[in-house]
Amino acid sequence: MSKKILILQGPNLNKIIDYDRGIYGKESAESINSQIQHYAKNLGFETEIFQSNCEGRLIDKLHSLSGEVSGAIINAGALSHYSYALRDAIACAKYPCIEVHMSNVFSREEFRSKSVIACACMGYISGFGKLSYMLALNALKEWL
Repeated sequence: MSKKILILQGPNLNKIIDYDRGIYGKESAESINSQIQHYAKNLGFETEIFQSNCEGRLIDKLHSLSGEVSGAIINAGALSHYSYALRDAIACAKYPCIEVHMSNVFSREEFRSKSVIACACMGYISGFGKLSYMLALNALKEWL
């Protein structure tokens, strides 16, 4: 039986193709999600990908899957920089979480260089585009 991994996508990540293509590339969220699922399957993981533009729905998803997932990969987008409620939900999770960002947040606006959720996560990966997710999956494979 494969282990289930939650891929939690925050605000605006459903519109990644409309972002700055110099930072995020030319792929749609659907294409990236498909590649994440394929990669995860090759590692022996089942995935559930959940995206919401609403902070409360992301928190509810984290709570609802306690006992059902082995780990989570979280790209909280801008919520990473100010959502203490999301930070607390991650801290309550009974499974390891890894924060990811496709862009190198430290090379962008100053406000992006601080994450309030990172301290509740087991690790942090940033700056490798869609490969940030694959690196996080590899880390979970080693950890679990």
